[in-house]
Amino acid sequence: MRIGTHLMRFDSMDPADMRTGLADAARYADEGGVAWISVMDHYFQMVHQGFPASDPMLEAYTTLGYLAGVTEKVQLGALVTGVTYRYPGLLAKIVASLDVLSGGRATYGIGAAWYDREHAALGVPFPPLKERFEMLEESVLIARQMYDPENDGPFEGTHFRLAETLCSPLPLSRPEIMIGGSGEKRTLRLVAQYADACNLFAENPDHLRHLLDVLRRHCDDVGRDFSEIRVTMLHRGTPIGPGDTAAFVDEMRGFSGQGVDTVILRPPATSPAAWVRDAVLPVVEPCAEL
Repeated sequence: MRIGTHLMRFDSMDPADMRTGLADAARYADEGGVAWISVMDHYFQMVHQGFPASDPMLEAYTTLGYLAGVTEKVQLGALVTGVTYRYPGLLAKIVASLDVLSGGRATYGIGAAWYDREHAALGVPFPPLKERFEMLEESVLIARQMYDPENDGPFEGTHFRLAETLCSPLPLSRPEIMIGGSGEKRTLRLVAQYADACNLFAENPDHLRHLLDVLRRHCDDVGRDFSEIRVTMLHRGTPIGPGDTAAFVDEMRGFSGQGVDTVILRPPATSPAAWVRDAVLPVVEPCAEL
């Protein structure tokens, strides 16, 4: 099992210190064997998780581009971009640019979007859920077409129509397409149909087992090999701190036998660099042995 980090809190840093703090965190992760760094793609911090909306939130792809410049090995992506936040051709172009400038380390992470407050606040349309799932499917198809060197022709969908799907430069290696979310009827169905990776929200090993069983059934329905899909999981427990290594590794034993490739950790309210150095890096090697 590999370890990833989700840098989704910036409240411990003054704006003038963010570039240094994030660069230090990313370098520790990159040099210490962390497999993944993600950021949220949100305009506001998430109130439903107990944070004030006014807490700092950096724009996702500006941040990922910066992190690409201070790292060499770690995979980079948004966890995940809401389908409403950017036109799909533009999003595919952004991720292709990130892939080129990171040396082939970008993931295209996308989901159906949910945070209605930030949409209303900044004037971004927020269609009904049914339409957002239709848009999600079309967006993934557009990305696949834009990353296909043999097809730069038009795309005709219900919600999006592109006269050309030209993407130059093409990504160095087609970015992994990750669909985030645990919705059993629609999200996991789309994962089975189109995704290279998924990101699941599992509260415990039994919940994870259930979600993977649902995903396997969807794969069977669409004729997909379940083993082709890289399974990642956002850690839902208390964020780990220094000295929590043994307890965290023991917690992960229940998940490791189910095929989870990467568990992605969220930081507490502390310096992100100190958290990666003192809490995350100590669990990388023991989790790799699970």
